[in-house]
Amino acid sequence: MVMSVMSEGGIRVILAVIIATLAAIVYSLRILVLLERRMARVDENIQRITLKIAAEEIQILKEEKRIEAEEKKIEAKLSPKKKAKKKK
Repeated sequence: MVMSVMSEGGIRVILAVIIATLAAIVYSLRILVLLERRMARVDENIQRITLKIAAEEIQILKEEKRIEAEEKKIEAKLSPKKKAKKKK
């Protein structure tokens, strides 16, 4: 009964709308996959950068400890001389 009411042109229009909708869905999924891949690459790059920064920060902390240890040695060498001068 529905077929008798609709003309052949109406059926073609409906089929065209359905096919266009499916094509739009497929295209949208393609774009989403591309965006997801791009985001994954951005995440990898951020992770690499943070690892490099963390390694540099560890080196800086080690260098600071070494410098502080050297400063304490220098202060220890100078402090007896200062005490001797103050006593006189």
